[in-house]
Amino acid sequence: MASFTKRATVYFDPEIHHILKLKALETNRSISDIVDEAIRLELAEDAEDTAAFKERSNEATITFEKLISNLKTDGKI
Repeated sequence: MASFTKRATVYFDPEIHHILKLKALETNRSISDIVDEAIRLELAEDAEDTAAFKERSNEATITFEKLISNLKTDGKI
């Protein structure tokens, strides 16, 4: 974990908390480390999604109806 950390209170469903405790025991890590890693991975995924949206922002758009029509025309549905 980073040398500078902040404390937060997080409430889990009892079953999720139990699973986290078991995972912490199995991996010799703290629940904090597991949650921190999960949040970092989620935020990284969000950053990738945002970058993909930005890259594609200038692409032409079509309506759903036009997409369906094109797929039917191409014999794909």
